[in-house]
Amino acid sequence: MGRDDTRMLQVYNTLAREKQVFEAIDPKLIRVYACGPTVYDLAHIGNARSFIVFDTLVRLLRYVFPAVIYVRNITDVDDKINAAYQETGESIDSITARTTAAFHEDMAAVNVLPPDVEPRATRHIDEMIAMIAALITKGYAYAAEGHVLFHVPTMPEYGRLSRHNRDQLITGARVDVSPYKKDPADFVLWKPSPCELPGWESPWGRGRPGWHIECSAMGKKHLGTTFDIHGGGLDLIFPHHENEIAQSHCLHDGAPLAHYWMHNGYLTVEGEKMSKSLGNFITVRDLLGEVPGEAIRLVMLMTHYRQPLDWTASAVTQARETLERLYGTLRNLSDVKSVGREPPPELVAVLEDDLNTPQALTVLHELVAKANKATDAAERARLKAALLGSGDLLGIIQQ
Repeated sequence: MGRDDTRMLQVYNTLAREKQVFEAIDPKLIRVYACGPTVYDLAHIGNARSFIVFDTLVRLLRYVFPAVIYVRNITDVDDKINAAYQETGESIDSITARTTAAFHEDMAAVNVLPPDVEPRATRHIDEMIAMIAALITKGYAYAAEGHVLFHVPTMPEYGRLSRHNRDQLITGARVDVSPYKKDPADFVLWKPSPCELPGWESPWGRGRPGWHIECSAMGKKHLGTTFDIHGGGLDLIFPHHENEIAQSHCLHDGAPLAHYWMHNGYLTVEGEKMSKSLGNFITVRDLLGEVPGEAIRLVMLMTHYRQPLDWTASAVTQARETLERLYGTLRNLSDVKSVGREPPPELVAVLEDDLNTPQALTVLHELVAKANKATDAAERARLKAALLGSGDLLGIIQQ
């Protein structure tokens, strides 16, 4: 644990569209939620970027504050999982178990630490049903033809996170404008499920939850009505995070779901959008056959988390060379024993400035240069401790 100092840390809050000083709800326990994987297929490097970013954030928070509870969910009931079952015939239980295990292995390989809590959607159905029923009672949702929908016009502030206008909200919602909807922008909280697909009994018939209510229910159960930080990729701002805010805000009489919303930027491959049709779709599992996990992580840290990241062969080469230099320096310091693992204040300071990992790596390179020149044993021991502590914060040089 490092300094208990809320004045230094700044994060970019998507909701406010500005960098803000982080003010904890309770400085003794920071509560963070990040959207986890939908377990229908192997994680790709775009997914991995988000998990690495928020792992790095949590590492920093654990250094600065006395305690952190980090929740990252598993979405194990979803239309994509159902589609995988219908396409392959592999059972849904098998698909979700296999891909969850692969996800854990892949994340461990890129030094992403396990979250404190990893709730699974299928184990929180009762909480989702209770939230949906309460939204109906309060007049924010309605049942129609076995569905339950959130009625968007009941929340005047809807669209505040994404800054979408009404036409964008409707066209961007990626849902059918079904005849049973009161408003085209209304979104699903519960939908019917046929007997061959996962489903649960509810007051509205056998069905399954909509995607958005899952995170609202899991976040509330494990972190409370309002928590400090909610994270995810830019692609989740709308509709997923917008809808999470709507549900939770209305259910809890205007209380915010999270005080800070943080989103990482998109990832491209050699300048092009990653897609299977272009043949540039890269899973973490495939990449690990060719590239060390720490190099994958380092490539992600070389670009600021809010900026677009272009995955290139040259970036991988650069990351490999950087790691070789770091490990080479540690080998050269093998004659001295580090006193602890304490990152230098200047590295902590740049990370506290909205998680500026490229600048942190610059500080790390400066440390390496000093360590390679140092001759005094005490100084070499101090620099070794600084290198190891920096690696702990960034999740590299862990081997």
